[in-house]
Amino acid sequence: MAANTVTPVTPVLPAPAGPAAPPGPGTSAEAAPKLGLPLPVLHATVLDWYAANARELPWRTPDASPWAVMVSEFMLQQTPVKRVLPVWETWMERWPTPADLAAEAPGEAVRMWGRLGYPRRALRLHGAAVAITEKHGGEVPEDHATLLSLPGVGEYTAAAVASFAFGQRHVVLDTNVRRVFARAVTGAEYPAQATTAAERRTATALLPAADRTAATWAVAVMELGALVCTARSPECGDCPLFTSCAWQRAGRPPYEGPARRGQIYEGTDRQVRGKLLAVLREAHDEVPQARLDEVWPDAVQRARALDGLVADGLVEPVEQGVYRLPR
Repeated sequence: MAANTVTPVTPVLPAPAGPAAPPGPGTSAEAAPKLGLPLPVLHATVLDWYAANARELPWRTPDASPWAVMVSEFMLQQTPVKRVLPVWETWMERWPTPADLAAEAPGEAVRMWGRLGYPRRALRLHGAAVAITEKHGGEVPEDHATLLSLPGVGEYTAAAVASFAFGQRHVVLDTNVRRVFARAVTGAEYPAQATTAAERRTATALLPAADRTAATWAVAVMELGALVCTARSPECGDCPLFTSCAWQRAGRPPYEGPARRGQIYEGTDRQVRGKLLAVLREAHDEVPQARLDEVWPDAVQRARALDGLVADGLVEPVEQGVYRLPR
């Protein structure tokens, strides 16, 4: 873990120096389920680990704007940090505020998104920027419910922005957090494929009571899952919860649920869509069908992928056989 050890940088949320706040409403002060640790000890253990091991990321700095945090959360969905960083930096340089992005055509957001994947996120982020500019005076709203009302903002993103940008107390459940809780609390190698009510109850029970401590806890558990409690090769010996982890104490039983499907890319419609979008991004103008036909030999699959891009609003037909990014 030495390579990952940096000075902790969090979004105006420094990890507390002493014991964490007492457990939140409705939680037990005795011990976290199956962990054998009093909750204040559990919180302090994870928060101390985070203070020593957190990656230095630009959207975690004290001066990072709520917009910077929101952009990072859109980009980080299903995408690793190392791929997001250069795109985020270029994006924030060009569009440092929601109003800056809202003033441009949605196709420019798709162009700037580059090869991050799942480009509909770019359209949704543009839609959120327009709504923030038109309805909220250009400022990312603090209220969780208002965040949820923005285009493209779901429960996870609303909770993450409210927590990381504004220091509020919310359950933030991404893949990394769910995996940490599955192993440490329930003794399973992996969580269910879809978030369950039981997971939400567990996450709520473990949430510290104080807002800012809870917000730091949310990012700390996420970081633990990203750096140590990884999906394929967990570094259990480096985990601060090693001796109390339910999965470890059970002998690390293998996953027995439904088959976990890997992300296949080669030869899929996703790959074809990416190739078609690459031509349109680089063109900066209208593109004839003949240029798009060059990217993939299977005409049926190519047509299906192009139709999907049009249906998703990522590509606009200008006239018969001519296409462009949306304006």
